[in-house]
Amino acid sequence: MYKEMYQRWLEKDLLDCDLKTELLKIADDDDAIKDRFAVSLQFGTAGLRGTLGAGTNRMNIWVVRQATQGIADWVKTQGGNQTVAISYDSRLKGYTFAKDAAGVLAANGINVRIYDELMPVPALSFATRYYKCNAGIMVTASHNPAQYNGYKAYGPDGCQMTDDAAAIVYEAIQKTDILEGAKYMSFAEGVEKGLIRFVGDDCKEAFYEAIESRQVRPGLAKDAGLKLVYSPLNGTGLVPVTRVLKDIGITDVTIVPEQEYPNGYFTTCSYPNPEIFAALEKGLELAKEVGADLMLATDPDADRVGIAMKCPDGSYELVSGNEMGVLLLDYICAGRIEKGTMPENPVAVKSIVSTPLADKVAEHYGVELRHTLTGFKWIGDQIAQLEAAGEVERFIFGFEESYGYLAGSYVRDKDAVVASMLICEMAAYYRSKGSSIKQRLTEIYEEYGVYLNKVDSFEFPGLTGMDKMSGIMADLRTTPPTEFAGKKVVKVVDYSKPEETGLPKANVLIYTLEDGSTVVVRPSGTEPKIKTYFTTLGKTQDAAGKVKELLAAALAPLFK
Repeated sequence: MYKEMYQRWLEKDLLDCDLKTELLKIADDDDAIKDRFAVSLQFGTAGLRGTLGAGTNRMNIWVVRQATQGIADWVKTQGGNQTVAISYDSRLKGYTFAKDAAGVLAANGINVRIYDELMPVPALSFATRYYKCNAGIMVTASHNPAQYNGYKAYGPDGCQMTDDAAAIVYEAIQKTDILEGAKYMSFAEGVEKGLIRFVGDDCKEAFYEAIESRQVRPGLAKDAGLKLVYSPLNGTGLVPVTRVLKDIGITDVTIVPEQEYPNGYFTTCSYPNPEIFAALEKGLELAKEVGADLMLATDPDADRVGIAMKCPDGSYELVSGNEMGVLLLDYICAGRIEKGTMPENPVAVKSIVSTPLADKVAEHYGVELRHTLTGFKWIGDQIAQLEAAGEVERFIFGFEESYGYLAGSYVRDKDAVVASMLICEMAAYYRSKGSSIKQRLTEIYEEYGVYLNKVDSFEFPGLTGMDKMSGIMADLRTTPPTEFAGKKVVKVVDYSKPEETGLPKANVLIYTLEDGSTVVVRPSGTEPKIKTYFTTLGKTQDAAGKVKELLAAALAPLFK
């Protein structure tokens, strides 16, 4: 079957010479043909993501057109404005995919609002809400290496598409022949017919105004003298992040020159993920050179941000996503109480794999902290529930350990632009008081205890990778571990049983050990890997780290 599909593609005018060249090169390589055509990229709530190239199991214009036809079929059943918003980041072929998606939608009689420049995930979420769209499309592969691209689908609330909607879209995709089934008109024709229009300046300005309204201590940053080094990691963050920082008065910003402008090859950072040291290395070198108070980096689609803070000895220390989530929660709560802007019955939200230290901080400030499944759409769902009850102003902050943060309800996905603004404002505030982010984090640990949170991952590449992952998770359920590294398991929560958790079904296991440590096992929703999350406690970071290493060594054999 896969050979017949390969032959169809070979005989088709693929409109992309790269695809034809690739197909000709693998003509005598059965494994390569099978890898590209034996399966198709799966469309789910995270949309599509894969390596660029020819075939049904790669990201290319034909896969994008097929997926967009599925979106179009769903939109046409929804009524409303019959409009879809589109954005794209700096990834290779990103603008091409975005224009092709627009062409498919226009050919189906659906209106399109597309950005005239690359813009991040939160801007797409905002435009979807601003224009009251039926859906949104973001062409991105987030923090994956350069050979990847992807396609995220959003619902009318600006949140990533729900399971039910994604299932309907996937069913429509399966009924659409990949090479012939999607309707299509050229981008130029769509513009000429008035079906494709660019996102207006009014929407862009409203986005910035919404972000800047989330300042905790307005006006403070302009007098604090904060010195910042920033890297957009060759992605979409440059324009929105620097615009917002300038607006709030942070002007001493040095951009990492090699990572300033969009570059889908990510030549200075093969894995543009602000969670890892290599992504921040260029910025750290520059921070040391100029003596910056803070070094900040946003990922290519600018929905996540990582930082390094200056320590008293002049060195720089990376701040984890859990630590920054706690720092921001603490800063927002204290600041809003001080300013009299804290709403009644405030609500914050975190994912189940994020640090329990946040629970302690929220309790201290009298904030309800809700727990959701992993994936920012679940935090967005909590905001939607508050909005439906007429209480959306109660939401003050949401975060995930994987460097995703949101303050405010103007979008329904994580937003590195507002997070960058708040991190810089927070740093400026502590600087103005003769303190620092580092010192405040130390104070938090002294007050609530030292919590260490670490994540490991195990990759399962190839066509059999998903089957191996399923087998491992099944084994953990049929033969549950009773101890890890000599520490007894005293509680197991299986999130595949919603009747026990009160949350939607998810493939997640959480083990609580006799010493208070927790171990979480969760297959990734976007990559062929299983992630393990460790929370360990100790009198010091080193002591907690030693416990983590023992637990990690005990778990490793389970994933071979």
